[in-house]
Amino acid sequence: MGDYDATRRFAEEATVEPDAIGRARAHALEIGAAPISAVVGAQCAVIAAASRALNIVEIGTGGGVSGLWLLHGSPRATLTTIDKEPEHLAVARSAFTAARVPMARARFISGRASDVLPRMNEASYDIVLVDADPEGVIEYVEHGLRLVRAGGTVLVPRVLAGGAVADPVRRGPLESAYRSLIQETQGSPAVLGALSIVGEGLLQLSTVATDA
Repeated sequence: MGDYDATRRFAEEATVEPDAIGRARAHALEIGAAPISAVVGAQCAVIAAASRALNIVEIGTGGGVSGLWLLHGSPRATLTTIDKEPEHLAVARSAFTAARVPMARARFISGRASDVLPRMNEASYDIVLVDADPEGVIEYVEHGLRLVRAGGTVLVPRVLAGGAVADPVRRGPLESAYRSLIQETQGSPAVLGALSIVGEGLLQLSTVATDA
C-alpha cells in the first residue's frame, strides 16, 4: 500500500459517524441508494457549521445520509431534499424521524431535479449539495450556483468517479462530465473552487461575494 492509499484509509477509518446516520446508511444501502461516505459527510457537516447554514438544498437524498450529515453540522437549518425515486424519499423521511429531526426542518420533493430546480428562488440558500444523475451534473451545478446566496456553497460529491476522472484514457460520459465540471469551475472568475480527494472526492464551489 502506497503512502497516499495509507493516508486515505487512515482518514476514512478515523471518521466517526453518529449512530443515527449509521443506521440511515444501512437502510440506504438495502435499497441501493448509494449514500455519500462518512468521510465526505463529515466534510459537508463542517462546511455547514462554518457557514452557519440555515437553508440547504440537496439533489439526491442518499436515503437520508447526506441530509443528516448536513443537519449534524447545522442543527438549526431547514433542508429541502429532491429525489426522483419515491422509495429513496420514503427511507430518508424515516431516517429523519428516527434521528428526531423536527418535521418543520425537512421538506421532501418528489421529482426530477431538472423540473424542480428552475422553479426555486435564486440566491435563497446557503448550501446546495448535488448528488444525482452524473450526466446532468453541470446543469445541476449551474442551478445550484444560481440558488445559493452570495458567498454560498455548492457541494458535489463523487467527482473523482473512483479514480476514473484522473485517468485521461477514460472518456465515457460520466468521466467527461465530471472532468469538464472540474476544469470549468476551477478556471472561472465567478467561483472559488477546491477539490478534496478523500473518500469519493468532494468538489466545493463558493460563489464570489461582491461588494454592495
